[in-house]
Amino acid sequence: MSRLSNLIEGLSYTITEEGFVNVLPKARRIVGGKVRERLTCLDATREKHDNSYVDVMFINGCHPSVPHPIRYRVEHQAEQLRAAGMSVTIVDAWNLKRDHLRHARTFIIFRCPITDEIESFIREARKLNKRVIYDIDDLVIDTAYTNQIPYVKAMSADEKVGYDDGVDRMGATLRLCDCAITTTEALATELKKFVPRVYINRNTASELMLSYSEIALRRRDVLPGLKPDAVARSERKAYRRALARRVAVEATGEVRIGFFSGSITHNADFEMVLPAIVRLMDNYPQVTLLLFGELDPAGELARFGERIVVRPFCEWRRLPNYIASCDINIAPLEDTLFNRAKSENKWVEAALVKVPTVASRVGAFEEMIEDGVTGILCKSVDEWYDALERLVLSKDERFCIAEAAYKHCKSACTTVGNAANIADIIRREQTENVVFVMPSLKTSGGVLVIIRHAAMLQDAGYDVMFANTDDEYEWLDRLGHTFPVLNRVVPSGMIEKCPFLASIDVGVATLWDTLDFLKRYPRIRRRLYLVQNHETGFLPVGSPLRSVANSTYLEPYGVEYLTISEWCRHWLKNAYGQDCRFAPNGIDAAAFPVIERDFSSSKIRILIEGDCNSEYKNVDESFRIVDKLDKSRFEIWYMNYTGATKPFYHIDKNVGAVPHDQVADVYRACHILLKTSILESFSYPPLEMMATGGFVIACPNGGNEEYLVDAVNCLLYPQGDIDAAAMAIERIVSDAGLRAALAEGGRKTVAARDWSALVESVVGLYR
Repeated sequence: MSRLSNLIEGLSYTITEEGFVNVLPKARRIVGGKVRERLTCLDATREKHDNSYVDVMFINGCHPSVPHPIRYRVEHQAEQLRAAGMSVTIVDAWNLKRDHLRHARTFIIFRCPITDEIESFIREARKLNKRVIYDIDDLVIDTAYTNQIPYVKAMSADEKVGYDDGVDRMGATLRLCDCAITTTEALATELKKFVPRVYINRNTASELMLSYSEIALRRRDVLPGLKPDAVARSERKAYRRALARRVAVEATGEVRIGFFSGSITHNADFEMVLPAIVRLMDNYPQVTLLLFGELDPAGELARFGERIVVRPFCEWRRLPNYIASCDINIAPLEDTLFNRAKSENKWVEAALVKVPTVASRVGAFEEMIEDGVTGILCKSVDEWYDALERLVLSKDERFCIAEAAYKHCKSACTTVGNAANIADIIRREQTENVVFVMPSLKTSGGVLVIIRHAAMLQDAGYDVMFANTDDEYEWLDRLGHTFPVLNRVVPSGMIEKCPFLASIDVGVATLWDTLDFLKRYPRIRRRLYLVQNHETGFLPVGSPLRSVANSTYLEPYGVEYLTISEWCRHWLKNAYGQDCRFAPNGIDAAAFPVIERDFSSSKIRILIEGDCNSEYKNVDESFRIVDKLDKSRFEIWYMNYTGATKPFYHIDKNVGAVPHDQVADVYRACHILLKTSILESFSYPPLEMMATGGFVIACPNGGNEEYLVDAVNCLLYPQGDIDAAAMAIERIVSDAGLRAALAEGGRKTVAARDWSALVESVVGLYR
């Protein structure tokens, strides 16, 4: 299925409790004017996507022409999460892109039928160890459920084919997700047949709903008691209406019963209680009935004439005023599996404007209403009649039930009052995330080590990403892994431009200049600093940055130090008093296949590696050593990622900068590596040369002493002793027995340092 066809299909239809229906005709029934024109536009973006990284991203699959489900299950839950201190963004499914994967920890997909793009998004999210949760508030996930709906049974054959396809696709998305969130116990019971874990987060009223309800309460209960000169100009119209209503009620004793049907599927529910309503209206002429929504009042109700008031659907902001105009709210439901799964919204909406509810003893109403205290529950027609009669005759009982329901719902059934529940669900489901804060992702030894750690953590189930300084990458593909990258994060003093809004479980600084972000960003549970070298030594004497770099090793609180070199571990302890956790560095031995060297060839190739402009690489000494050799017997290769040389260097082949995946070929082409660095965090070239079966002559330093052993896997010489180094080269060339011993020692060293043997140690650093 093409992206265009997915888009058109996703926008043209949406599943509601009435079925998989065309949204544009429904939009025309519900709204008019400019709003209708906006809903016919295919681009119905709910919130513009930015570059922020958030805790939760809602992916809404329901078209805005059916606003009620979106409002409760997307917008209200987003408000709940914000009230719990979590960052949230919303995107419509038809605007979803792969790039959204970079910008959230957890994804909640609401009522979204499967498409190629949705399926690909979910599968990649799970590979990245991000949680994908499905949210659904109706049993429109399997035709075994929807075939029970009378409205569906009445569909034509062609209509049902399209409808069933939508239901099946909704269920397909659900099955791909890690777990589900839903509204009621009955729904949760059924959803457990499709996903391993199901959580209940009931529908709640938003702050805006609460605000409109409070306005309705004021207009009904407060305004009529004010003197005319105390009424603000903006409220005068409402004041006159309220006065007129009060006068009419006092004169007639009218009691209004309201039924807010919501949709045509509730006709059967109303018919269930119609005998009680008719009997009540026959016995009590002061009773009037207000019917809202798609309900036909013909038949038995027709004879009541003006005592029956019918109004169409209204915009939700106006609904509290209509409910508040009633004295009793009724919420009948047939006892079916589909109805047991429905939420208690009608009770909450009425409670917030202090109107008592009489409801069926079914599903969520039975779970949430305390019978006789916050509402009245009924099972039979006789019970319905008795309950309504009680409330018609007793204004005091109406008041007591309404007050109790109002107090309960205002505290427990609102987004702010119930924020902790969904936040707890998200925290339980979220996989632990690790964010490596990088100065750059350009290839270097230190960066490759970090990427290797990241790959191991991803394999161990962590949600791993890189926070980077520049815009070179949005995704990083290395070692068979894909990592999201968020850019423009690191530079010191730039926290106000940081795109991070989400919590970070483990933040890892990787260079002195990256620690500033971890110190200043508040939503980090653990702050780690991976030290691979004495970085102060990289900066020129006299630079003010030397002091800043040095200070990063002396953080007194809240920073845990890690390293991959024994010498760094001892240095941090001895010089700075920092207890530092350590995991040995490793090598991907398979990337450096062994080749036996032929020392009977006409020339022995010696490889010199390192940047000649870096003083601590000590490259000049390497070339002074090879100057001692017979040039007719040796060939000198030079590998340097900068490509720089010096005039006095004797170079037979300058290989310059070599892509990392081709470095092994350079090693395999040479017999001996001459490595003369005097300062390294961890010296990879000797280990890589050994892995290919080659031989190493090196000057000992902190970065190689933990694995190089003289005459066991290499030959070491004292720094500055040019003659000793030249003699070591001659020994390897002339002594086959020594070469055999060094080759065996090298194989054992590489095997012990293979990354596959170090996984537990590396992952343990971050736990």
